This record gives sequence, C-alpha cells and structure tokens, in this order.
Amino acid sequence: MKRLFFACLALCFACQMAFAQNTHANLGPLQAVLQEHAQNVAKPSRKTITPVIDAIVASHLENVPAFLEAWQAKEVWQRKSDGGFFYGEEVAKRTYALRDFDTDMIVGEFAKKELKQLKPNSGVRGLIATALVKFQLSDPDVVRRRAALLAIERSPQPELLAPLRESIAAETNADIHARKERLERLLTIAFDTDIAERISAIEEMSSDLSVDVRAALNPLVVTTLHAAENLPVEQNITKILKPGSVGLSLNEAYDLLVEMGVADVQTTPAMMKTALANHIIDGRVAGIPLVQLSELEKREQAYTALESEGKVPPFIGADQIAKTVAQYHFYETYAEPNPSVTEAAERALASIETRVQINQTLDLSLDAISLASIYFLAAIGLAITFGVMGVINMAHGEFIMMGAYTGYIVQQVIPNHTVSILVAIPLAFAVTFAAGVVMERLVIRHLYNRPLETLLATFGISIALQQLAKNIFGTQARPLTSPAWLDGAWVLNDIVSISYIRIAIFVLALVFLAAFLFIMRRTRLGLETRAVTQNPRMAAAMGINPERVNMMTFGLGSGIAGIAGVAIGLYAKVTSEMGSDYIVQSFMTVVVGGVGNIWGALLGAGMIGTLQKGIEWFNPSNTLAAQTYMIIFIIIFIQFRPRGIIALKGRAAGD
Repeated sequence: MKRLFFACLALCFACQMAFAQNTHANLGPLQAVLQEHAQNVAKPSRKTITPVIDAIVASHLENVPAFLEAWQAKEVWQRKSDGGFFYGEEVAKRTYALRDFDTDMIVGEFAKKELKQLKPNSGVRGLIATALVKFQLSDPDVVRRRAALLAIERSPQPELLAPLRESIAAETNADIHARKERLERLLTIAFDTDIAERISAIEEMSSDLSVDVRAALNPLVVTTLHAAENLPVEQNITKILKPGSVGLSLNEAYDLLVEMGVADVQTTPAMMKTALANHIIDGRVAGIPLVQLSELEKREQAYTALESEGKVPPFIGADQIAKTVAQYHFYETYAEPNPSVTEAAERALASIETRVQINQTLDLSLDAISLASIYFLAAIGLAITFGVMGVINMAHGEFIMMGAYTGYIVQQVIPNHTVSILVAIPLAFAVTFAAGVVMERLVIRHLYNRPLETLLATFGISIALQQLAKNIFGTQARPLTSPAWLDGAWVLNDIVSISYIRIAIFVLALVFLAAFLFIMRRTRLGLETRAVTQNPRMAAAMGINPERVNMMTFGLGSGIAGIAGVAIGLYAKVTSEMGSDYIVQSFMTVVVGGVGNIWGALLGAGMIGTLQKGIEWFNPSNTLAAQTYMIIFIIIFIQFRPRGIIALKGRAAGD
C-alpha cells in the first residue's frame, strides 16, 4: 500500500514538473525574464531591484521600454493564480482586462480580488526612470528624447554617461545633438573615471558662463576641514592650517577634535556654574564658602577639587585646549581626490569668474544706458520748454501721463497692438500738443520772466490733471500692452540680457534726438525759436512773432512728452501719478546736462542713469536709498558746475 502511495506521489510530482516546464516553454521572452525574478518584481526594493532591471534591459527586447513605463506608472498587475505579469486596465467596476506584454493580446477579464497591483515606491520608480532614460535617448520621438535630456539635467547619474555618449552619433536633430554634447561634457566632469577626459572636459567648458557649468565644477573644489596626528599622504590636501591663525581659531580647532571624539567637551562658565551649584553642601562647594566663588580662581579651585573626587567631568580650560590642539595637524582637503582635476577646476572657475565680472559690468552698463534713454525720452520735451524757453513747467509729467492714457484708449479701440501703437504715437503728440498750446495761451503767456509764479501755477495744473485722470480712469493701473514682436529679451548669455522694449525706447530716444536737432537747426520754427530765445526784441524787429513762436515751441515740447508717455507706458505702469515718477529726474537731467543744450540733456541722462544703476548695484535691496544718494551727488555736482556739463556761451548764457 505504501509503495502504491509513493508511486502515485512520484507520478504527480513528475506531471507537475512536466507541466511547469511546458508552461515555462510557452512563456513569451519578456514574461520569462519576469518569472525568473518574480519575487523581486512583485515586491521590489532599492536593494533588490537593480539586478532585475539589469536583466530586463539586457534582454534587448523591443517591448522593454513600454513595460518599464507601465511599471513606473503602477499599471502592471500580477495574476494570483499563476503569478503572471500583465498590463491591467479597468473595464468595469473592480474588473480588469489583462494584456500580455509579449503578444499585446487580451488574455481575459478578471476580478480585482484575483489580481495584485504592483506599486513600486518612489525609490524604485526613480531607478526605473533611470533605466528608461537609456531607451528614451535614442527614441524616434523627438519629444521623448528631449524629455530624457531634461531628466538627466535634473538628476544626473554616473550610469547615464555611457548611453548618453552612445546616442550622440546617431542624433539627427541639431538642437538635441548640441544639448547631448554639452550634457555629455558636464557628466564627464562629474562622473568619468578617465582623469585625462575629465580635465579635457573642464578645459572645454572653462569659457562657458552658464550656471550648470559652475554647478558641475564647484563640487570638485569644495573643501573639508580635518585633523590628524600625522598628515595623510593619499588625500588631496589644499592647505595646512595653523590653529590660532586667521583661518582657524584655537576654539574652532578644538571643537573639531570634540566632534571627532578625540577630545573632551570644553568646560564653559555656564557648565562650571551648574556643576558647582549641584554640589553645594552647607553653604560650601568642596570646602570653599559660596561667598568666595565670585572669584574665577576660587571657582576653578572648587571645580578641580570636585574633579579629583570624580564628581564632575575633567576641567578643560585654555591651557588644556592649547595642549591638546598642539598634538594634531589641521588641514583642508578637496572633495575631489585627484589633484590634477582640482587644479583644472580651479583654473576654469577663475577664468569663468573673470568672464562673469566682465559680463556683469556689461549688463550693468546696458541697464544704465536703458535707464538713461528713458530719462532722456522723458526730459527731451522739458529740454525745450525749460531749457530753451526758460519756463518751469511742473505739469510736464502730466503731459507724459496724458500720452500714456492716450495709448491706453487707442488700444481699447484697436485691439491689434502693433497698429494701435502706430496710431497712438501721432495721436498722443496731437493731444498733448493741443493741451500744451492751450496751457501756454491761457496761463504761461501771462507769466513769462516770473519763474516763481510759473512754478506755482503749473504745479496747481499738475494736481488738477492728476485728479482729472483719477476721475476718468480711476486709481487702478491700466495696461498698455506692447506688440508681440517686442516681447522677450535680447539674451547674449546667462548674465547679459536686455528687453526688446528697452531697446525700442533707446532707439526712439535717438530718433527724437535727431528730430529735435533737425527742427532746431534746419527748420524755420527752429530758427525763429533760437532767435526769440536769444533776443526776443530783436527777433520781433526782424518780423518774427514771439508769441506765436513761444506757443509753438511750448506745444512741441508738450507733444514730445506725450509720445514719451506712450513709450514709457509700455515699460512702466500707467497711472495718474506716473508723471510724478519722472518729473524730478527730468529736471535733474536738464539742469545737470546744461540748460538750453540738447547734447547736455543727453549727457545728463547718461550720467544720472549710470549713477543710479551704480548705486543700486552696491545696494540692490533699497532703490529709494539709491535715488537719495543720487540727488545728494547731483546737489554737490551743481555746486562745482552750476551751469551743468555743457554750459551755454555768449549772450544766452548771460541771460
């Protein structure tokens, strides 16, 4: 009977083995690989998953990338009945259709209780993502290749260097090819085992100003402070420090020894006080009366007595610290163990730092020129009304504001921003020209040669115009949108860039400079204006109407301010108070440059813009302080050159 039982058992076992072998033989190639590592696939961890991923990748099957993506996305399910792995997709409530990895065929629909969803943790998903990048680098889809490069840039890994290099030769997209070559150089610097190749990559990137290059080089020259009884030979030592010097104090050196566990903690006054307080007996500590412990010598004597009795830790004072520190050598080592690599990295960083400083200076200069062009554009109209006519027009800023609001209204009517700006510029000139003519006829003409009354009258007009703008447009800032072709910036590198709007304002300032010079030197209005400015009586005797000339000149200055308002509105906020932001700088520009001289106004704008940007560079967090310092400097400057940079000569100067 026993023989029959064992024979049946053997037959069953043989049948089971045969079935298993037959089942294994019927598995697809990817399913076979997964079954070989079924336990680690079903329950992966960072420690066990690497051999599984390596085996899957080593199979070189076409469907490996799709499986890895599904595994990473938690879309892989295991069938409990036989342990097979499949794609899973919910087709009904708690019912899933399983699709085979190898054949891509639906093998059936199963209840959720018959399945187990694979949910790898974030660490495992990260390793899967690294493996996926190797496939995505050569994927036919350009989007996938770009995504792979972005993944490497965000999380560079040493194992990605080899597949990245392999993918470069076959890359057909020029942009992606350049990104791959650049990224390969960065990974070579960080991870390559070939020292010569790393040094070559460092030297190639030594002229690159990008942040990622410095991010790759800086870790190589990071230093760490160490202490040892004997200086090690095998480490890359950058400097040897002497305790008590500027770079390393005695206490810092001793604290390092405490961290290393080779020295006891220093006895601080607070520690000593606590220890003595814990051992007070009958008004004494170690036999010393409490009244005597106000003296440092007595406290140390009491602490030493307690130490000898084993009641407190050993006393570590200045003498003991110096004695302990003297037994060790203190030195700094590079994080990179190879000296040749660190030398190349330091040379590259020094070269990059020099280039960065040069480009920062260039960027600051461009900002200063940009700001100067804005101030010049705002002041060019004032250069006519104040510099040429001698009229102190405190409402000049409000003409700038009127021009900006004119541009805003035009954009509400004409939605095309390019067309609206082209329409707004001449319309703003017409509106502010008319407003200037009205103001000159009604107010200014009665106040010539009365500067104080002119100042008060125009200041009152300024307040009235501001309030009128608030009543019409409200206090909220209004948008004046630039055309799409002015969006963005002209970028030279990671440090130097300037917005296209500022470039446009700079060009517009040059256009107005040329237009002003043409009007003043080549037109009848300019000739008559200069004649009236120099000697109004003689001009009247020659048949020139001074009142008409003054009206047209004041209108011209106001109209230019309106155009400046449109340009400034594209860059700054459009509010009822925007004029007050530029009136002070406009007057300073005209006064510093030289009253009555357009070239002086240009130099004054350049000086004020450069000065303000320079002060802001030293104190970038406080622009108000920068403006204050600038005004103080200009006050001092005027004390030495009261007529400005370019002073008028001849009869006009005497007037």
